[in-house]
Amino acid sequence: MDALELLLNRHSCSRLSEPAPAGEALDNILKAGLRAPDHGTLTPWQFILIEGEGRVRFGDLLAAAAAERGEPEEAIERCMDAPLRAPLIIAVATRYQDHPKVPRLEQELSAGCAVMAMQMAAQAQGFNGIWRSGWFIFDDIVAKGLGLGEDDQLVGFLYLGTPMTEVRKLRELDPAAFVRSF
Repeated sequence: MDALELLLNRHSCSRLSEPAPAGEALDNILKAGLRAPDHGTLTPWQFILIEGEGRVRFGDLLAAAAAERGEPEEAIERCMDAPLRAPLIIAVATRYQDHPKVPRLEQELSAGCAVMAMQMAAQAQGFNGIWRSGWFIFDDIVAKGLGLGEDDQLVGFLYLGTPMTEVRKLRELDPAAFVRSF
């Protein structure tokens, strides 16, 4: 797939099924994430693969966090089922490192760029996915359950798999509506 075509037609897909990226395809996805902009060559990211039975454990973790927050029972049940919406989830977190020239925000943006690069690499290989976040990425129970350190920050969960539906044409946006000169 042509790189410009991929960038101009990028889209998320939430209806995903088997197969998930594996082998060389998954390796390409992870390598693409490692090519994210990285000021100071800090490599401030970590990727946690959640697949197979790990998705059930992840659902239990999300449900426990929701229960601790006092979420209603329906929301807790949805949390348990959420990871089953894709055959593979990659949790992406910033592995923050104190640096005089690279602030925390820049390291978090770098990890976010890694998510985008991985989604693009998946789409380029015939897979797709959706970047999910929400309150989960700021929850201490979720972070600890995933084995993150005190200074680490989740930036999102990349749900990946094979698209179950045809992608509808995305609306065209006029760049002029988002650009101004200084």
